[in-house]
Amino acid sequence: MVGVVVLGVAAAALVVLADLVQARTQVPAAVLLVLAGLVYGLLPGRNVEINAEVVLTLVLPPLLYWAALNAGLLEIRANLYPVFSLAVSLVLLTALAAGAALAWVVPGLPLAVGVALGAAVAPPDPIAALSIGRRAGLPARLITLIEGEGLLNDATAITALQVAIAVAVGGGFSLGGAAGQFVYAAVVGTASGLVVATVVRWLRRFLPDPLADNGLSLMTPFLPYLLAEEVHGSGLLAVVVAGLWLGYAAPVFQSASSRLQTRAVWRLVNFLLEGVVFLLIGDQLPAVVRGLHEYPAGVVAAAAALTVAVVLLIRPAWLALIAHLPRPVAGGRFAVRLNWRELLAMSWVGTRGVISLAAAFAMPAAAAGRYRPLLLFCAYAVVLVTVVGQGSTFAPLVRALGLTAGRDAELRRVDEARVAGVRAGLRRLDELERERPVPAEVAEGLRRVAGLRCQRTSRRGAGGVAETPAALHAELRRQMIEAERDELVHWRDAGRLSDPALRLLERELDQEEGLLAR
Repeated sequence: MVGVVVLGVAAAALVVLADLVQARTQVPAAVLLVLAGLVYGLLPGRNVEINAEVVLTLVLPPLLYWAALNAGLLEIRANLYPVFSLAVSLVLLTALAAGAALAWVVPGLPLAVGVALGAAVAPPDPIAALSIGRRAGLPARLITLIEGEGLLNDATAITALQVAIAVAVGGGFSLGGAAGQFVYAAVVGTASGLVVATVVRWLRRFLPDPLADNGLSLMTPFLPYLLAEEVHGSGLLAVVVAGLWLGYAAPVFQSASSRLQTRAVWRLVNFLLEGVVFLLIGDQLPAVVRGLHEYPAGVVAAAAALTVAVVLLIRPAWLALIAHLPRPVAGGRFAVRLNWRELLAMSWVGTRGVISLAAAFAMPAAAAGRYRPLLLFCAYAVVLVTVVGQGSTFAPLVRALGLTAGRDAELRRVDEARVAGVRAGLRRLDELERERPVPAEVAEGLRRVAGLRCQRTSRRGAGGVAETPAALHAELRRQMIEAERDELVHWRDAGRLSDPALRLLERELDQEEGLLAR
């Protein structure tokens, strides 16, 4: 318990420090946290070892749920074929290739055990890649592919892992049985996610209080996971489905105050969990290395190197294949068409994370046998090489490839949508004036505010740079707001304003500042 508390406190402090270092050095925070975890793991004292059940039940559901809430359901549906090919086909191919390679290089290793380890290291973790990609200005289409793959590949990997473990412990293998188990897990997981999302949406009708709504939101990711696992479906897929549907429907059934508070709380949860996850990755080194003394150094090096090589090479080969298949074969209108720059960038989005380590640790001794320490080391090697190697070089690669041009068009669409929304509000105001008497000064004030919102919208030029008036307005208003805050604090300190009243006025200023153009 002490170790967990220390790790949590260290994670919170190191995430802040890593963000500061990242701003100065451009080294991703995830890489810095993993390296910090490595140092922490080598210090004297007992380390916090990964408990696979805790990670799969308590850590991954909220992380996946938050990612799904922020993903684009329509965008993922529009790119269904490439997402499916990456999240399902590529994961299964990587698991089989890595398993065959391990069975070839490690004497006596059963193929099923190798495939189980391959399934553990097959799914990329999108957390680091998305963070780096968004900061580097990666085009929206590639962000959608990374999101869709990262949300769905964990369910594929865990199901493949379960099938491989069943074969390894003597359950026998049947292609039809394995396919049936996979389809059953996917269907039941999807249904569980939809059921929970529907119930949560219905319950929110009776929870006008943002605090109650926020409490329900914090419980939501665990409900579909537990329901699906209870009926032997994919719990992770259920979480993703529930998050995608609730995120898509949130503008309709959730109040503005609830959305503001929910987003703030989930950002905090995600902030802390991500820090703990990357620290845990680094902290596992002593536990992983401890049992390697039984194996020849040559076998350990060959197994780890071959596993890493398969993981790194299969992805670009698969992307190149599906990118050049004839359109009818590749999936008609869902066929992915990546140019060589996008292909290279997507090939380098392969960072593995804590789910790979948790899945490797979850392999029972009855399946892995005496090979378990070696398999754990191979999984750790893949995670470390991809997080540190690919994670630290992804942003420079994106900039070198010049893949940030598509961001300007997306920003222009945001501006156009903002203006369209303001105009819709003005049309509604006209209708209300016809329906009932509205004082002229009230209507004029509302129109003036709407006009100012349109004027403050950042119009983008050919170079994608916002015009000076919008940026200048935002900067001047921020300085005015800061002066207003100082005056309110002066009133409070002089005894002319209570603390609750100060917080009320401060919240109004905070919300206005949040709406200013960046």
